[in-house]
Amino acid sequence: MLTMDTLCAFGADTEEGLGRCMNNEAFYLRLVGLAAKDGSYEALRAALDQGDLTAAFEAAHALKGVLGNLSLTALYTPVSELTELLRARREMDYAPLLSEILRRRDALLALCEEG
Repeated sequence: MLTMDTLCAFGADTEEGLGRCMNNEAFYLRLVGLAAKDGSYEALRAALDQGDLTAAFEAAHALKGVLGNLSLTALYTPVSELTELLRARREMDYAPLLSEILRRRDALLALCEEG
């Protein structure tokens, strides 16, 4: 079940994220659930599969903003790293970093779906 405690254990800075949501816990938890299901993860995967670094950057950058605003540090950190690599248009194998991001996203989804 998604709670402030489970989010904290996941690696979120819940105090900071909650503050950005006017200390409305229900609103914050709802936004976290939406962030876990954000379509940008699949857009990122598809763009990287196609070698479209511009589209991949746009998807990663969108995720970075959402995750940063919610202080979901466990996801924000690798997404931020990927965003900066894509901003530089580095030709490299992005699969390991994408895999880590999706693994962490799946862990967050599991928290959201437990109940």
